[in-house]
Amino acid sequence: MKNELGFNWHPSFVMHIDLNSCFATIEQQANPLLRGKPIAVAAYDSPNGCILAPSVEAKRVGVKTGMRVKDGKVLCPGLVILSSDPWKYRNVHLALKKLLSEYTPDVIPKSIDEFILDFSNFQFPISNEFKNFQFDNSKTNWQMETGDWRFNKSRNLERTDLMHKIAKEIKFRIKSEIGDWLTVSIGVSTNRFLAKLASNLQKPDGLIEINKENYLDVYDKLKLTDLPYIKSRNAIRLAGIGIYTVRDFYESPLWKLKSAFESINGYYWYTRLRGFEVDDTLFGRRSYGNSYALPKPLSSAQELAPILSKLVTKMCARFRKAGYKVRGVHLAISYRDGSFWHKGESLEGSLFDTRDIYKKVVKILLKSPFVKPVRELAVSSFNLTKENNLQRQNSEGCFRWNISKYYLFGCGINSRQTILFQRFNYGIYGEKWSRAKSSYPRYKRG
Repeated sequence: MKNELGFNWHPSFVMHIDLNSCFATIEQQANPLLRGKPIAVAAYDSPNGCILAPSVEAKRVGVKTGMRVKDGKVLCPGLVILSSDPWKYRNVHLALKKLLSEYTPDVIPKSIDEFILDFSNFQFPISNEFKNFQFDNSKTNWQMETGDWRFNKSRNLERTDLMHKIAKEIKFRIKSEIGDWLTVSIGVSTNRFLAKLASNLQKPDGLIEINKENYLDVYDKLKLTDLPYIKSRNAIRLAGIGIYTVRDFYESPLWKLKSAFESINGYYWYTRLRGFEVDDTLFGRRSYGNSYALPKPLSSAQELAPILSKLVTKMCARFRKAGYKVRGVHLAISYRDGSFWHKGESLEGSLFDTRDIYKKVVKILLKSPFVKPVRELAVSSFNLTKENNLQRQNSEGCFRWNISKYYLFGCGINSRQTILFQRFNYGIYGEKWSRAKSSYPRYKRG
């Protein structure tokens, strides 16, 4: 049965920009001595550290994101490992956003290294020969007369050429204004999904468009797992109903995809693969959180408390800046033996003060039944409520001593747990206890 819905015939107006090997490339930009060498940015540089971003040179020899440092060095003995520098990456992100905003106001950051540019409201220039053309709205694209079709095709080519010129200019300006070692892969298409797919087809420094003229050729060269959001389990599910290739995926009728996904996702995939937009919905914020991968195998509560304090402080600063209060907190702990423990608690009222939230998180930490080396700590808050007149606490530093000593002892913890915390040696940001003591007044317990 032939599909009733064909591929979107409109010209491409969505551009997806992906900064190649983001963290590693920025490090090479900052340090010319690292250029051309295989490097990788890791959460921490110990043998068991997780590689966050290998450089283009490292990827060529098989180093991948998610590998352990020791495994990366087996593949590439000369691999240079660097610790991450978030502020450096954020500055480049902001510079990119500012540059891209000069082309369209509809710039949507998808992550620190990915942007979507929507040119649907962009007024493309019209050449003089078409200025007096009267478009007949009663005719669809495939019902136009020969003369009208020639106009439509010429206009589409004109718009496509301009999109490519914009993409090439963006590439040039990034190199000349932000960093000459930075490269981006750009995908252009009629919806966000296909633009992202196009940006992945040629790396580094690619420029690919997927449109009604070439979409089948592109689909024939891909595996199902090459599509964004399709993982091995999704591919197995699709194979169960006779979908083995991307071409099969595209040609499947809507009822078949609905039976495969058993949800609205079947309809979404049906329209995505045909170039129509279904991913432009902006969902409201539901939670805020921060996490930290520990470079050392800490296990006791007194060792984890300073890290927990820092995570809570950052999280609270973020949701207060956005004007929220929270009615729930959650703590997740990943252990080095592969196990995992987490617990969340809903609160009776809305909270926004760092000290109050820290008290709740500490109590959750003390409920953990395990005392063994921790790999990662994650704190999050949920059940957000918007508060327009929220009191902003901009001077977070004033809470360091309070949180790490006085309020820790006074947050309803019993005497045994109080003694447990008396000996940890670091404040909320890792300062030595003596340094913190010299800057803040001495508080009494009780």
